[in-house]
Amino acid sequence: MTAQNPLRETLRQMLALLEGERQALAALDLERILTCADGKMQLCERIELGAVGSLDEEERGLLDAVTRLNAINRKMRNLIAANVEARLSALTGRTGLYGQARVAMRELPA
Repeated sequence: MTAQNPLRETLRQMLALLEGERQALAALDLERILTCADGKMQLCERIELGAVGSLDEEERGLLDAVTRLNAINRKMRNLIAANVEARLSALTGRTGLYGQARVAMRELPA
């Protein structure tokens, strides 16, 4: 049996970290979300160092899974941020910066 491929192991760690991030987002656990963000940066550096040359089929599959899960988490973060912005706007009685931009874009003549 050959030694464990460091790139594969790092990709597996990234998958586990992204799953943890998803759980932290669902629980709105800010400390864990920030810890996951730091961990992702460190793992990305390791992946960049290990991704020299061509990837085999398993590595491509792991990288695809990492990419998809990261995109899902990004969408969750964006939804949470939009929800917070809407709530703050409702509390303060004013529209947010992004809301004003959307209104301005709708009012442009065709």
